[in-house]
Amino acid sequence: MFPWDQIDTVLLDMDGTLLDLHFDNHFWLSLVPQCLSESRGIPVEQARKLVEQAYAEVAGTLEWYCLDYWQRTLQLDILALHRTLVERIQLRQDSMPFLNALGECGKRRILLTNAHPDSLALKLEHTELATGLDEILSSHSTGHPKEAQAFWQQVITKFGLDPGRCLFVDDNEAILEAARQAGIGHQLGISNPDSRQPHKQFQAFPAIDDYRLLLEDLLAANK
Repeated sequence: MFPWDQIDTVLLDMDGTLLDLHFDNHFWLSLVPQCLSESRGIPVEQARKLVEQAYAEVAGTLEWYCLDYWQRTLQLDILALHRTLVERIQLRQDSMPFLNALGECGKRRILLTNAHPDSLALKLEHTELATGLDEILSSHSTGHPKEAQAFWQQVITKFGLDPGRCLFVDDNEAILEAARQAGIGHQLGISNPDSRQPHKQFQAFPAIDDYRLLLEDLLAANK
């Protein structure tokens, strides 16, 4: 799928791309409405509608990904609630084989996530993900989400990237498009970010449901 001899760096999203998105979907779509229902004494369905409206108001902004913002907005201890579900934080089964193969082939592996630093730290604590990465960056340290061109310009400068020789992998098509507009040379979608949900369809980018489909070409290019 890709000219691996022309790719030096692989930029990777975390949630839904290297980790199973089931944790986040269950947390934000089920647990948070349930807890809001209990804290405000309102029906769960009413709480769910309030939460969905609040999400929609900041979709695509840094606040959408900010645990501090949601703690203030919903008056819930969001990080403490995260800790009640740590057993659901799971790597995709194909992530480490892919990351390890990239390392063996001398590719630089950089995690670029919109996850809040506290959420990122919790997920790194409960998985072996960090062992397969060379650099890790939360968009919160840049002041811009991955949807913004300002984020990509900071990333390119910070890591000294040749953008045309980078592959970016994400389960969000809008963010893949932002990367393309920033000059990132190659993009790849993940069609099964949540192991318990149907596959997604990507319109403008190639997409896979198992990184192991890439390993033969990757390793062959390294010989």
